[in-house]
Amino acid sequence: MTDPAELPPEAAARLTWPLRLTLVGLVAERGVRAFWPLWSVLIAALAALMLGLQDMLPLEVVWGVGVLSVLAALWTAVRGIQAFSWPSRSDALERLDRTLPGRPIAAITDAQAIGAGDPASEAVWRAHVARMAERAREAKAAKPDLQLATRDPYALRYVALMGLTVALLFGSFLRVASVAEMAPGNQVVASGPSWEGWVEPPLYTGLPSLYLNDISRSGFEVPEGSRVTIRFYGEIGALSLNETVSTRTEDIPPATDPVQAFDVLQSGTIEIAGPGGQSWDLTAVEDENPSIEFDGPITQGEGGRMEAPFVASDDYGVTSGTMTVTLDLGEVERRYGLTIDPEPRDPIELDIPITISGDRTQFAETVVDDFSEHPWANLPVSASLTARDAAEHEGMSAPQFATLPGRRFFDPLAKAIVEQRRDLLWNRANAPRVAQVLRAVSFQPEGIFRSETVYLKLRYAVRRLETRVSLGRLTDEVVDETAAALWGLALEIEEGDLGDALERLRRAQDRLAEAIENGATDEEIAELMQELREAMQEYMNQLAQQQGEGQQQEMAEGQEMQEMTGEQLQDMLDRLQELMEQGRMAEAQQLLDQLRQMMENMQVAEGQQGGQQSPGEQAMEGLAETLREQQGLSDQAFRDLQEQYNPNAQAGQSSENEGESGDGEGRGAEHDQPGTGGEGGQQGREGQSGSQQQQQQGGGEGSLADRQQALRNELNRQQQNLPGAGTPEGDAARESLGRAGEAMDDAEQALREEDFAEALDSQSQAMEALREGMRELAEQMAEQQQQQGGQQGQQLGQNDPNGSRDPLGREAGENGRIGTDEQLLQGDDVYRRARELLDEIRKRSGEQNRPTEELDYLKRLLERF
Repeated sequence: MTDPAELPPEAAARLTWPLRLTLVGLVAERGVRAFWPLWSVLIAALAALMLGLQDMLPLEVVWGVGVLSVLAALWTAVRGIQAFSWPSRSDALERLDRTLPGRPIAAITDAQAIGAGDPASEAVWRAHVARMAERAREAKAAKPDLQLATRDPYALRYVALMGLTVALLFGSFLRVASVAEMAPGNQVVASGPSWEGWVEPPLYTGLPSLYLNDISRSGFEVPEGSRVTIRFYGEIGALSLNETVSTRTEDIPPATDPVQAFDVLQSGTIEIAGPGGQSWDLTAVEDENPSIEFDGPITQGEGGRMEAPFVASDDYGVTSGTMTVTLDLGEVERRYGLTIDPEPRDPIELDIPITISGDRTQFAETVVDDFSEHPWANLPVSASLTARDAAEHEGMSAPQFATLPGRRFFDPLAKAIVEQRRDLLWNRANAPRVAQVLRAVSFQPEGIFRSETVYLKLRYAVRRLETRVSLGRLTDEVVDETAAALWGLALEIEEGDLGDALERLRRAQDRLAEAIENGATDEEIAELMQELREAMQEYMNQLAQQQGEGQQQEMAEGQEMQEMTGEQLQDMLDRLQELMEQGRMAEAQQLLDQLRQMMENMQVAEGQQGGQQSPGEQAMEGLAETLREQQGLSDQAFRDLQEQYNPNAQAGQSSENEGESGDGEGRGAEHDQPGTGGEGGQQGREGQSGSQQQQQQGGGEGSLADRQQALRNELNRQQQNLPGAGTPEGDAARESLGRAGEAMDDAEQALREEDFAEALDSQSQAMEALREGMRELAEQMAEQQQQQGGQQGQQLGQNDPNGSRDPLGREAGENGRIGTDEQLLQGDDVYRRARELLDEIRKRSGEQNRPTEELDYLKRLLERF
């Protein structure tokens, strides 16, 4: 070890302060290592006292913990004293020397042992000592090692420090003095006993706490359920508590306990007896039950949704509530399927909407929901409202008797299907009657069903229901599945295929005529009129575009058209809506008939104006015919799929038809489906007849496959003659038709393998691809017409000033389009972009895994645009 006395005077002077600081660091290092358990115990005890734990725990526990803390402090102090040793200057010099490279301090205190007396060796030694002395001058105080991780693996010292930090934030040094008051025989002579008290109202009231020491009046009001806390300081027994507000009868602590707490459950008195005591008369204010009432009758909103306005109030705010709807069986008109008693069904319970950011003490909202698919839709019900507050108090409204709103169907066939669906859900015992009625409705589909597919789906659902009834397996799952299928068919019949503008217009007129005949609410009238306006606008735009395509030939022939301005048409529609809302249905029907006749005249004029078709129009007609033939093949495959799973269905159906039809029509009456008239219908009937004959011979599937192959070959021929090559839209149309061809090949292969389910999937993909190709081809034709506008349109306008008007008398823009895009639309691909957006909306609306709110929003977009 290096002795400080052996240091040269110059080196000793240079190392004075580094040596002193290193010595202090060694003292701190050894002190921390020896006494960290002691200060951890002291800090933990101080934190507990500052937080006032001694005032919360029983006196025995406080004394026990205090004795243990003192013993722990003494034991850690003794161990610390034994482990601590005061460092010497030699220890400090040794620590300082170890921080320097080459141990220069030890080198300058060493003596030459070898080569003494040799001048050369002594010269080398002196040079070495001088170099070490120079290095020693750079010495700095060594840092102490205060790390205790190895000695305190559980970090108990940090736990004590955390407790002290919490005590400094939330505690007080003044609470430490209360320990002295717990000593036996100790008396507070100067100040005497004292007390503190608080009244804390329930949190949901939002009221502040009351400090009893500051309340000098004799009485005050507090909410029922408030928490009272009383603390006594000083000699135990000097103060006592008497109260009559808590209604406590069991487990009552002594009146002299230092800490007492209880809830205010009734009006009464709180008295602190003793020196400095006080008394108060407390009035417990009862939490009132919430109030809720209907704010008007239950009405039917857009789309048949129920709207039930209400108002609710509470002294401290409504937290939740429900609306309960039960069937008013006494008011139900018990006829047809409703004659028998209904099956037990739970009441409808809805959560009422609660304002989020507004004042919940009094607010008005509306319960909105759609019960169109519920069995009680459009039947008498009883509705009541219930509101709850934070104290779980409830308030109920008076019941309101009304008809449960639901979607109304105006198509007679859809209305009949929905009625039978309701009867099935009313009681499954109605299943045989439901099947019988639906069979009667679909017995002669001509003129009733617009789509053969809908007819076949209905017949399939009826047969499946009859099979389940005969087997006695009409379970809840089967009833729900059948009801869902009937609902989907009713919607498909009611809404129809709205892709064609003329079909949509006729559908809107038919639904409006049905509403005039059977009556409708103002909301339904507004909805039907809006549908008619949109259908009329779409049809007139289509007419204007077609007139623009053949306008040159029309003007050369000097044809005249009946004109009607857009304002006159709008006035006619407004007048129609006004008559319906006033209940003048006869006049409304007469006006609707005039409107229908006018549109029919426009359709006749459109047919007379046709000239020579362009290649694009010829391609569109060919693709439309291909799409119709593919639909027919898909319908035939669907029938074969039914017969595959029910081999006796054909024979049973033939017998049934022979029994039902005495005029000799037999099975043919059932299969003369709608949409099979004319040449296409004749081919369809011939194909069906041939298919049936070949099925009897075992070759029906091959016939369908051959027809599918022939249709594929026809599509190949149409693809070769498709216009628009080289344009983006034309290439996209060819790509879509290519996908359609691949799907047809898959369908043909599946038909040859008698896999009708796979064939139906492939045929569906083929039809979707065909529709997409036709849309893209139409976009290509519209783009080409825009590019060919300009000069030709100006010449047409000069030759015939009146020839540029559409049937409503509106001025047509370039190429016959209504108005002009000038200063309204920018870019050449606006129509294509609009179509892309509309297709994306339709795609997303079909994804049922999306949230209900998003699907409702997408549906509203589709209904508007």
